[in-house]
Amino acid sequence: MKILNQIYLILISILVLAGIATSAPRLTIGESSFDFGFVPQNSKISHDFWLLSTGDDELKILKVVPG
Repeated sequence: MKILNQIYLILISILVLAGIATSAPRLTIGESSFDFGFVPQNSKISHDFWLLSTGDDELKILKVVPG
């Protein structure tokens, strides 16, 4: 019984370590908000947000919802 418990512990450890080692996409956003300060009415303004793929797998952006 003790050997069986040790085998289970080893198998669980291997599965956990395998899960940690898998590659995954990761999105990093340099800044999550931007303060435009005072903006006169009907002005056209813009700001660029940089999205960086910092994971070790392909990052796919499937949908963007501005808000």
